[in-house]
Amino acid sequence: MAETIAPTRSNLLARRDQLKLANRGADLLKRKRDALIGEFFDLVKASLQARRDLTKASQEAYLSLFLANAWDGPEAVKSLALAEDAEVEIGIEVENLFGVKVPQVRSPTFAAGTAFSPIGAGAHTLDAAAQFKALTEAIIRVAATETRLRRIGEEIKKTSRRVNALEQLVIPGIARQIKDIRSVLDQRALEEVTVLKRIKSKLEARELAGSEKANVRRAGSEVVDGDTADGPPGATGAAP
Repeated sequence: MAETIAPTRSNLLARRDQLKLANRGADLLKRKRDALIGEFFDLVKASLQARRDLTKASQEAYLSLFLANAWDGPEAVKSLALAEDAEVEIGIEVENLFGVKVPQVRSPTFAAGTAFSPIGAGAHTLDAAAQFKALTEAIIRVAATETRLRRIGEEIKKTSRRVNALEQLVIPGIARQIKDIRSVLDQRALEEVTVLKRIKSKLEARELAGSEKANVRRAGSEVVDGDTADGPPGATGAAP
């Protein structure tokens, strides 16, 4: 249901200000959306590269694990794997990207050594441990880029919806209200002009009638004054 607005000049000025503000807001949202889209495509490239790195690291890690099981034996590999610390600390920071809070995940840094003595471990087991650390880093990088990608994608959708709402609903609605108010005000102004013209014509007619009456009275008084100066009828000579 359309909002009913009183057709006054104050409302007309207020709607004009709202229209300017809505256009400015739509322009700012478009700029924000364009910037986010540029960042989104850059992250798409980074995400694809992180996926390729993850695939490569996964292949190398499981190949090294297969070789370790084959050369050192599954029991030795499992026993040495239990010595590793299962906790991985991940640093997370919040980045303000064009007004959007985006998480930034830092990849963990693993120690150069191992939790077990390398003397009793085979070379393939040590290589498998190093490869799985690299695989863990690759997984975290993929998760970090895809989390940022998802967050920016959601913000792009939200910004696009706001832009569409402004351009298709808010701005046309305010423009229609301005048009309706101006139409009513123009009609009122035309009616006022018509009324003023009628009043002016009546005043002019009244002044004309008054001037005609004054001229008639003036002419009548002049006639009366002329008759008085000539004297009464029949008094043409002196008395005997």
